[in-house]
Amino acid sequence: MQADARRSAWADAWDVLGVEAPDAALLDALLAHYSEPHRAYHTLQHLDECLESLALERSHARRPAEIALALWFHDAIYDIHRHDNEERSADWAQQALRDAGVEADAVQRVHALVLATRHQAQPEEADARLLVDIDLSILGAPAPRFAEYEQQIRFEYAHVPPGVFEPRRRQILGSFLARDPLYLTPSIRARLEAQARVNLQRAIG
Repeated sequence: MQADARRSAWADAWDVLGVEAPDAALLDALLAHYSEPHRAYHTLQHLDECLESLALERSHARRPAEIALALWFHDAIYDIHRHDNEERSADWAQQALRDAGVEADAVQRVHALVLATRHQAQPEEADARLLVDIDLSILGAPAPRFAEYEQQIRFEYAHVPPGVFEPRRRQILGSFLARDPLYLTPSIRARLEAQARVNLQRAIG
């Protein structure tokens, strides 16, 4: 996604919620976070892929603008040494939306959407299901992109010895493979599930 398209998508989401997009400082701060040097996967590439996936699935979203803003913020805070990244990202989103004058119920929904990307439980609400499926769409990417993703994750955890990283990574990927279905949104399941299972099985070995 080109920078102009990214900024346009940002402005459009706020417009749908009935407010003006915050000044450029907020967007610039988000872009700076996604460009931090310790990131390899959780970058603007991932954000762009998520926004592009949402564009494909927009007709299946109840509140697409809220999903879009949740995607913008969902990996805004990414510190591999902490376990509260999603909570801190959700709080940032909540404050930004409040400051912009977004209606309170929408603020709370976006906060909950960001928290759903912890992937601790399968959401019941349709937009949350769509959001987490979009976040996991990389699992169903073409094999070369999935291989790149695995390399990017390894870079982010380069400080972890192979003997620790590899079994833990297999465990994580295996937990996704064990889900039936993996994707909760029918249209994403039809588009990505088969390839995701091939990718995961190959990665686990």
